[in-house]
Amino acid sequence: MPHTFLSDDWFDEVEKLRDEAPEPPPAMADLTLNIVVTGGPDGDREIHTKGGQFERGLVDDAPTKLTVPYDVAKAIFIDGNQQAGMQAFMSGQIKVEGDMTKLMAMQSGGAGGPSEAQKAFQEKLRAITA
Repeated sequence: MPHTFLSDDWFDEVEKLRDEAPEPPPAMADLTLNIVVTGGPDGDREIHTKGGQFERGLVDDAPTKLTVPYDVAKAIFIDGNQQAGMQAFMSGQIKVEGDMTKLMAMQSGGAGGPSEAQKAFQEKLRAITA
């Protein structure tokens, strides 16, 4: 049964899939980002990514913090639409605080696109997301 993106039920389902997650691209392996997702059905959510994995809450050691609208976050992280992220950034919808080079490294780390394992895992995330 699909769950609302970033809801507690959604995170519970994501945690069940952790063992199946492929290795992150090298640029993301050591990357920690704080992300505030605004305007979602459950209100604003604070999350972070560490080693390519979503986690609840913000962490103190993240060098970069993004503030992203809910629909853009879903397009990027669930639909894999990096173009939506770039358009939102260029139009000022995404705010970046801290070390911008970390964000650029993540963007360039995706050169060549996602691997087959990453695409398959993204399909699993789509399947649990309403």
